[in-house]
Amino acid sequence: MNLLDLLMLVVDNLSRRKGRVGLTAVGVIIGTTAIVLLVSLGSGLQQNAANQFAGIGDLTRITVNPIYGEYDPDTGQSTIRQPLTDQTVLDIAALPHVAGVVPQDYLYGWGVLKVGRLEGGGSYIGLGTDDASLLGMRAQAGSLTLAPGTVILGSAVAANLWDPRPRPGSQPPVIPPAADLVDQNVTIAFIKYSNDGTEVRKNVRARIGGVLTEIRDEPDWAIYMPLAQIDALNLWYTGQRVDREKTGYQAIIVKVEDVREVIDVADLIKAMGYNAYTLQSIVQGVTGFYTLLQVIFGGVGAVALLVAAIGIANTMAMSILERTREIGLMKAVGATNRQVLTVFLGESAGIGFLGGMGGVMAGWGLGQVVNVLVMAYLAGQSVTSGAPPPTVAVATPVWLPPFSLVFATLVGLVSGLYPALRAATLSPIVALKYE
Repeated sequence: MNLLDLLMLVVDNLSRRKGRVGLTAVGVIIGTTAIVLLVSLGSGLQQNAANQFAGIGDLTRITVNPIYGEYDPDTGQSTIRQPLTDQTVLDIAALPHVAGVVPQDYLYGWGVLKVGRLEGGGSYIGLGTDDASLLGMRAQAGSLTLAPGTVILGSAVAANLWDPRPRPGSQPPVIPPAADLVDQNVTIAFIKYSNDGTEVRKNVRARIGGVLTEIRDEPDWAIYMPLAQIDALNLWYTGQRVDREKTGYQAIIVKVEDVREVIDVADLIKAMGYNAYTLQSIVQGVTGFYTLLQVIFGGVGAVALLVAAIGIANTMAMSILERTREIGLMKAVGATNRQVLTVFLGESAGIGFLGGMGGVMAGWGLGQVVNVLVMAYLAGQSVTSGAPPPTVAVATPVWLPPFSLVFATLVGLVSGLYPALRAATLSPIVALKYE
């Protein structure tokens, strides 16, 4: 008996008991639908979380900070175990998969940015490079060249300028677009207080070289300046010159070539004795959680398939009792035990295949319906809360439908193993005498 004959015989036997086969297959459909729908839901949640994290920062960026030790009451500062020196910059740049390394320092004071009648502010950061694009930044207007006397504004700084002297009853000021801010001359009034409480100002003139694209991270509220200028301002604030070999840089920004290498590069930096923070480590933890969630969801569907497997075994066992004389006749005309076993295993696997096919289609269809409904609901919630809208709610992985179909077929095959063995080992004489 070749494969085609076996398939035709299995189809003919199943078609003679459509009602029973259909009811048995319903259990497989429910279990397979649960697997496809729940695992797709977990996959959608995982993708949405990864996309949300990708939208709030650069996943290929690592922020390196020194590890601080005990607090020194004499200086009012914590000791630095290992400073971020120029040699540290060279050592990190030599690591594999590192695309760029830029040291940066923060201003120890604060200042007011004056653009015409408007004012603004943010975090003043000095970069040890004349090209901010090394950090993976993008400009929505202007360029990322950080020449002496030039500043680069974060998107939030440019969008939140205010009028310090509004007239009573006047309308809020019109914020100029980013393109209009580029090349404008500005004045930054840096402010500190002397020991007797007198306010001291230092006005610095600069030109806006560019405005950054929003990434929902630290650069949005930053005003970038050349590192040498920040060092000079910190000297004015503190009266102490920066010693890079003793105190080092406050932070080093590392740009990695590929997001898949970020965790490995961060581990190498930590092994050098520094703190290394990256959003990718958070994304990896969230991804691991959702992977576990998919396994749990898949287990729930597998339990439903286990119940369906009992139904298949029961159906096949009843079929053997009803077809005992037929089995005896098959053996009487020359069918071997192996051929009888193959026929009944084919029937049980066929029930699993039919149920799996129906479950895959039902699970995918329900997933699309749930996706539309959930996306519509969450989109409304994001408008109310101001949060970014979700990208996907239910996502069916490419491997899931074929896996579910094969798994359902195997469940049917295993469920029919014991009844098929009973049918194959029946004595033809006893089977022909069975009433």
